[in-house]
Amino acid sequence: MIPAIHTQHTSITLGKYRIAACPRVLPSGRFAAQVSVASGQGSASTARVMCFIDDFATHADAAKYALAQGMDWVNDVTHAH
Repeated sequence: MIPAIHTQHTSITLGKYRIAACPRVLPSGRFAAQVSVASGQGSASTARVMCFIDDFATHADAAKYALAQGMDWVNDVTHAH
């Protein structure tokens, strides 16, 4: 069986940060949560990608978890300054 490829990426903008969930299918058919947090433009842009250990039954559940973790990271960074 060939696993489904999901090209839909859920993203939001929070202040100067773009947070994009990038779930990926695992060999078991479950999904791993990953999130990209980017800021800046062009050659001045930076991105941080975080991968999480937990796995999820659906693409949507993994995306929801990833977005929540990305938003928490942005909130922590912006409130630390």
